Amino acid sequence: MYGQHLKSRRQFLQTTAAGCLAAAGFGNAWAQGTAGAQRIERLDPALDRILSTSQPIVELGSGYGGPLGPAEGPLWWKEGGYLLFSDIHNDRRMKYTPGQGVTLFKQGVGRANGLTRDTKGRLVACEHDTRRVTRLELDGSMTVVANQFQGKRLSRPNDVIVKSDGSMYITDPNASIVPEQWDMQHSAVLRVSADLGTTTLLFDDFVFPNGIAFSPDESVLYITDLRRNIIRAYDMQPNGLPAKQTGRVFADLSGAEPGLADGMKVDIEGNVYCGGSGGLWILDAKGKKLGRIVHGQPATTNVGFGGDDWKTLFITTRSHLLSVNLNIPGMPVPTNVKPK
Repeated sequence: MYGQHLKSRRQFLQTTAAGCLAAAGFGNAWAQGTAGAQRIERLDPALDRILSTSQPIVELGSGYGGPLGPAEGPLWWKEGGYLLFSDIHNDRRMKYTPGQGVTLFKQGVGRANGLTRDTKGRLVACEHDTRRVTRLELDGSMTVVANQFQGKRLSRPNDVIVKSDGSMYITDPNASIVPEQWDMQHSAVLRVSADLGTTTLLFDDFVFPNGIAFSPDESVLYITDLRRNIIRAYDMQPNGLPAKQTGRVFADLSGAEPGLADGMKVDIEGNVYCGGSGGLWILDAKGKKLGRIVHGQPATTNVGFGGDDWKTLFITTRSHLLSVNLNIPGMPVPTNVKPK
């Protein structure tokens, strides 16, 4: 009976998730590209320091995604010289190695979405099917970082970042896909302390919190609200909590072309990279739009920096993995450093 309940519940979640995506206008487009001329648009001369408009937009792989989710979560594994990324619909983690292409890294990953590494280089993943955030320990065991708040199960963790003190910040959009009374009834942005002992609700007023990132000095927290197609910014307090009264719209990325404010990353000079209408937007630390990478796909789902010098920008769309070379390194992801 318990097994039947789990099976029926899984079918419910998958069916409802597909329905929600279709209602949002995604439908089968999760797995389809749209034809369009690729180009890099220069909106401000400051873009030249970051990226040349003559840089090619390189397709590294395609054929990912589906009704249950797109390609997502690009994460450079520096000591291995490869990129990991999520193929949500097909419940697998993919591996891109320069010069070798894309291969299957692992099948059966809880339909994971966002990926990152903590201060000790351990893999942290947001799992959709299990509705939890997990950490892969150095010995191969698994630790649950978060799966509930005040006794209510998380809805569908989307993305996660790790602060230099080891605390984790998680986006958990509800999307009305888990309506049971024992589940959370609102979207959430959460903070989990470094020792995993305390989980704090930071925000419950986002329609669909998605991408999340810090400025290089961790003084500003950026969060995208996908449904509103905006990035919000908050000044951080010494206690690791955002000062809510400082909340402001950092950027509005809406427009007539397809694309929503989804995953987001920041380079070492504080420039912000985020999907939006028509492609991937590049903004300076004040929110000024410097340029746009028009890749011809219906949405930018996430971005990540990589390569030996962290100057390769990897882009996931609903069905593709792309890359563009930059002049400025992105914020590096921790490697497998040994604890002191």
